Amino acid sequence: MPLIRARLAGHEPRAAADRLWLAGSGADDPQASSAGKRAAVATILRDREEGPEVLLIRRAEHPRDPWSGHMAFPGGREAPSDPDLLATAIRETHEELGFDLTGSAQLLGRLDTLPAVARGRRVGLVIAPFVFELTEEVSVHPNQEVAEWLWTPLSPLFEGSSATTMPYDFEGQRIALPAHDVQGRLVWGLTYRMLETLFTQLR
Repeated sequence: MPLIRARLAGHEPRAAADRLWLAGSGADDPQASSAGKRAAVATILRDREEGPEVLLIRRAEHPRDPWSGHMAFPGGREAPSDPDLLATAIRETHEELGFDLTGSAQLLGRLDTLPAVARGRRVGLVIAPFVFELTEEVSVHPNQEVAEWLWTPLSPLFEGSSATTMPYDFEGQRIALPAHDVQGRLVWGLTYRMLETLFTQLR
């Protein structure tokens, strides 16, 4: 955890939150900027003797959700009442998992915003990931949007020992997408990309 804290120190997400969709890797998606569609997620870490762990959820199955059933971080779309995207990440975590990050975690920093991709195409949405470290134990009470949640060690993801591939059909071709095997669950797509963004800052 000390390395993670040091590498993510110095970020001021609140000051930059209203400009997040203009910064980061691919976040200047014209479709997203014109529509003003933004979202935020919380990458939540906790320190353990064996090393840091990260909290993952599996999204509930829903026919209208392009990421239905995927492993993910808690989060969602910006609401008109959210003062910034940091508030979005905090609100969505509370709604989905039942605990308040403002009282139970420390904000370590934010990662680059990413364009959301579903079924191989951009969907006019950009996502801002914020990294938190728990400062106390929390009770998780998932809502109907969360099929399950789990803590998993960060080291196998960072070191690549959990690396695998996700078979995916795209435009008539079978391709193998990079993924992590987390206790028999595949972490791929957007969540995989967010983890790689975090690991890039840690290396």
